[in-house]
Amino acid sequence: METADNNDLCPLCKKNSITAKYHPFCSARCADVDLGRWLKGNYVLPGEKAYILKADET
Repeated sequence: METADNNDLCPLCKKNSITAKYHPFCSARCADVDLGRWLKGNYVLPGEKAYILKADET
């Protein structure tokens, strides 16, 4: 029996990602959960916040 490569496992639930449609996720549900985490700001890159100039500050 073949064992699943770690690259073929869903990063959220660790099930086999059997279809390329949602890769690297196993289903639309896991893909949507991940998207929701990005949109809520759960995933952030470390560092200082960027300062954005306003139009009248240029």
